[in-house]
Amino acid sequence: MSAFPRNEALAALEPFIGTWDTVGTHPEIPTEIHGETSFEWHESGAFVIIRSSVVEDVGVPRGVSIIGSDDKQGTYAMIYYDSRGVSRTMKVSIAESVLVWWRDSPEMSQRYTFTVSGDMIVSKGEASTDSGATWRRDLDQTFTRRR
Repeated sequence: MSAFPRNEALAALEPFIGTWDTVGTHPEIPTEIHGETSFEWHESGAFVIIRSSVVEDVGVPRGVSIIGSDDKQGTYAMIYYDSRGVSRTMKVSIAESVLVWWRDSPEMSQRYTFTVSGDMIVSKGEASTDSGATWRRDLDQTFTRRR
């Protein structure tokens, strides 16, 4: 691929880059779930690609996401697609060591916060089925960087 300048708007995601082992809980799944998530730069340096999977067959799909930026507006977005054929567009905010993505939809709103510290990420998820009037716990995970 031809050389592109690196997308410096995504530089705050650098601490997330790598492959991570995950352990999580979900209110509708009675056991812990284990998996793998990777954050990697697209070969062009323009985007960050996130790939996730879970070991247990408990209905959590494999997923892939691409995060990019709008340099004129100073905003971020994520496009998500999973093994069920579900696609979603999420809004994203990036601050020092914290990545947040969310979608607002009357039938299913979601928001996730990922906080990285060294070789660990802690994520908290919430979902709403009433346009955000009430929120319930969704997927929570702890990520440990693979060596």
